Amino acid sequence: MSLDDAVRTSIQDAVGYTFSDPQLIVRALTHASLATQRTESNERLELLGDSVLGFIVCEHLFERYPNADEGVLTKIKSFLVSRRKCADYAREAGLVEFLALGKGFSGGAIPPSIAAAAFEAIIAAIYLDGGMAPARNFVMRHVEPHVHSTERMGHQMNFKSVLQQVTQSRSLGTPTYSVVDQRGPDHEKSFEICVIVGSRRFQSSWAGNKKDAEQAAALLALRELGHATGEASEIQILWEGLAEDHPLRAAATDLATESGDAAASTTASASDA
Repeated sequence: MSLDDAVRTSIQDAVGYTFSDPQLIVRALTHASLATQRTESNERLELLGDSVLGFIVCEHLFERYPNADEGVLTKIKSFLVSRRKCADYAREAGLVEFLALGKGFSGGAIPPSIAAAAFEAIIAAIYLDGGMAPARNFVMRHVEPHVHSTERMGHQMNFKSVLQQVTQSRSLGTPTYSVVDQRGPDHEKSFEICVIVGSRRFQSSWAGNKKDAEQAAALLALRELGHATGEASEIQILWEGLAEDHPLRAAATDLATESGDAAASTTASASDA
């Protein structure tokens, strides 16, 4: 790519950092499709930048959520440093328009993976040029605004995890899940499960497997406790009564719907409850 004074100034303005070595800018924004050799592309910088990004975000979350366990922190971090989010950051920073790409990308939309790689490569370039402090400033300028929105977005399907956080915050005890009934042949069995918290038994729910029945039962309990409202895809977790820094706000960022077993609860038969 051509890096005359005007282009360099525009890139540095977008990044918010003035480079001592402008060649790091060229390397960070040159895709392998245009580089004469792969080592002249941004791939090596991308590798380093990925690690620097992960460290900075992990450190920030560790300090911001002192009461959140490692599982919660990992889930938030994974979302914030994902390829999709890095591509968003690259676009927000205005880096995409400066990418040096081969002819195969002429006139087409820039794939998110390439935009994400540029963001990580720029992080590495800043780190190599000026150290951790300016790299952290750049990362947090783009990541920090997304932390709170990630918290508020929540994981509307992992009701077991949310319920456990709610009951703990209200000193109600740890939820257990009781099998009230089951029907059908072994290969097609349905389960009716209810949540028990202390001496309180909540409304039961049916589903085609225990995991889904537990999730549905947890949602019913959240509704009864006043911490959930809405139907289907419009379900919202209600935060009233919980402190701003309560771990629930972090736990609710579990975005992987398959992690419903994250809540440390048990399933028992009705006769054992």
